[in-house]
Formats: sequence, C-alpha cells, structure tokens
Amino acid sequence: MLPQEIIRRKRDGGGLSEAEIEEFVRGVTNGTVSESQIAAFTMAVFFRGMSMTERVALTRAMTNSGKVMQWEGLGPVLDKHSTGGVGDKVSLMLAPIVAACGGTVPMISGRGLGHTGGTLDKLGAIPGYRAQPDLAALRRAVADVGCAIIGQTADLAPADRRIYAVRDVTATVESIPLICASILSKKLAAGLQGLAMDVKCGSGAFMPDLKDATELAENIVEIARGAGLPTIALLTDMNEVLGTTAGNALEVAEAVAYLTGRARESRLHEVTLALAGEMLALGKLAASPEQGRARAQAALDSGAAAERFARMVAALGGPKDFLERSEAYLVKAPVTVPFRAARSGVVARMKTRDIGLVVVDLGGGRRKTTDTVDPAVGLSDFCPVGTKVKKGDALALVHAADEASAARAVAALGEAVAIADAAPPPRPLVHARVG
Repeated sequence: MLPQEIIRRKRDGGGLSEAEIEEFVRGVTNGTVSESQIAAFTMAVFFRGMSMTERVALTRAMTNSGKVMQWEGLGPVLDKHSTGGVGDKVSLMLAPIVAACGGTVPMISGRGLGHTGGTLDKLGAIPGYRAQPDLAALRRAVADVGCAIIGQTADLAPADRRIYAVRDVTATVESIPLICASILSKKLAAGLQGLAMDVKCGSGAFMPDLKDATELAENIVEIARGAGLPTIALLTDMNEVLGTTAGNALEVAEAVAYLTGRARESRLHEVTLALAGEMLALGKLAASPEQGRARAQAALDSGAAAERFARMVAALGGPKDFLERSEAYLVKAPVTVPFRAARSGVVARMKTRDIGLVVVDLGGGRRKTTDTVDPAVGLSDFCPVGTKVKKGDALALVHAADEASAARAVAALGEAVAIADAAPPPRPLVHARVG
C-alpha cells in the first residue's frame, strides 16, 4: 500500500493492520517515506490516536527497524527509563547499583529536552567519556562491567530517530502512542528482559497532572507487555528539584558523593532505592521489591556500586581514577553567587519547570538542537521544600559563566521559589505503582 493511503486511513479514523504499520515503518527506515509523509502520519496519530493493537504493532515495527541486541551468558538484562525532570540524576547511580547486584544494564539514555536535563549531557561532563560507542565497544563494556550508559546508536531503532526528529518540529511530541513507541522501541532493541519506568508528575514534569501521568504509565506498561517486555512503572513526584543539584557537572559530582556515601539527599535516595528494588525483582535477583531495596542498599554500603561506576567510566574512555579525583576532572563555573531568601519562613513550593529553565538560560541546556551545553553551570546546595530559613539565608548556589547570567538566574529563582509562614502538607514521593 502507498504511504499516502496508510496516512489517509489513519487520518479518517480507521485502524491500521500490523502489515500496514510494518510497511510504513520500513519506508521510514529505508527513506522511501518522506519527512512530509512522516509529519502527516504523526499528526494523524496525534488527533486520531491508536488502538492498543496498533500501538504494540508500531512499537514492534520500530524495534525491528534495526539491530536487536542479544546478551547470552550474562545476568538478567534490565533497564530503567525516566520521563524527565529537574535534577534527576538517578540513572547515574542506578545502573551501577543493579550491576553490582548481578544485573546486566545496557542503558540507552538521551540528551536534555526542554527544561529537563539529559543523562548523556551529564556524562558529557566527564572528560573522555564516549556516550555513543559502536555496538562492539558497548558489548565489551557491558560484559566487563555489567552496565554501560550510552546514547542511541544508528543501529538501534533507526526508525525512531527519524520519526522523533519530525515530531520535535511538528508539535506532535505529546502523543501517548508515539511517546510509548519511541521509548519502548529503543529499550526492546537493547535486548531487555525487564524495564522499570519512572513516570514523573508535578510542576517539573512533562506530564504535570497525576491523571495524565497515570494514563501514560498504564499505556507504557500495557504496550511493553504486549511486545514481550515485563515492565512496571512508578509515578514519582517532580514538584521540586530532585537532590540538591541541577546542572551537568554538578549532578555528576552529586552522584559521586551519593555512590561513595559522602552525601545522600533523602528524596533522591528514596527514588533510587525504589527503582532499584523494582528492577532487581523484575530480574528475579530479589524475591520482592522490598528485598531488592535491601540488596541495593548493601551494594551501596559495601562500595560495590561505586566500584562499578568507576569501571564503567574507564571502560567508556573516561579517567581511570575518576571516582577518587572527580573534583579535579569536573569543570567549575567561574562565577558562583548565592540565591538568598527574601524573608524568613519555610520553603513552601517550587515552580520546578521554571528552575529547569534557569539552568537552560545559564547554558546548561539547549534552546535549539545545535546549541552547545556548558557542563559547568547550574545550581547546587538547593534547599528542599519544608526547610526553615531566615531572611538572607542561601537557598541555593548559582554557578554561572558570567555575572550577568548569574544575576538573571537569581532574579528568576526569586520568582520560582516561594517562602511561607508554615510548611506545606507532606506529599508522597511515590504516588503509585503500575504493573
């Protein structure tokens, strides 16, 4: 069938067969389907939606558009994916934790998108780290260390790369069928046997509303299982910065402090352990998520997780002594100024998306895809919601390239962080579990 006929059928609200979806995706991969036809198809899906059968078929077709990795002779192949947030550096700790407990973690991650930070941008702050190695180098790293955090290669789900590039410039990113197929096709192509999803909701999430986030989580879990990938999803809070830092080198430094036990912010620790427990249970490396949490904590306490992180960095081209000398390797911004409380009281709430945009404005994210990210800039020592403060206390430190951008950041933070007389009621960190 011609691509335009497939588009027409979906445009008019009809259902597509598995064969039609496979044919269209094949054309995307080999170039016989044009960008304008991809745009028309994604817009038709955006408005008309897809049945669950169509969503599973699209995910499978995109998975099979390139190589699907196999990991014979290794432990259970597990991964985690986050829908994105501000200060979300969980992947940096989670992959080595699960590897230290016997899992195999080939983690395909992405760069920053909009106000959210990207794991690959964080790892880009480590000198020499190869975030996009060839598949042979990826296999060696995973076989030797048990984990590797990399970006999508040209061999894995190439149809997704082309479709996503079009979605990004045609206002069709928010389509749940397309979101699910994009996430899951890459995970399935990585050869996973279990996936834990971290679906964020709140002021710093792409899905701020809990109802919408729940719908996305339910769809991902159902599509993944339909495609043969056991998956659970946790809906976690993103109404404030996760951890104490936001910005690439600063978040790597916090991850190192976490792994080595020097500092573990409570909310960051809770999310990390919750996801680790789920991954280990999925991989049958623990009898339950609760036992998985205990195993993860033991891997942290023994230093085994930190050792895996150090080996992963070295295996992918980074310094062999990065864990011991990370401060010497991570670049520092030339200007550091405090963001101070304008009054006494309690930190009551954050416009977390706006805080993420502060990091972007400092140069720690991208306004357009061709922008270069400054790894040194960002925010550190962020006081969590509920902190009692006096007028003039530092609520965060701004790390900037110059005085002017530092002043803009301080002014923007003043609008994004609210101080009240009393603490707000406590919020659950994990709102729900799906699966």
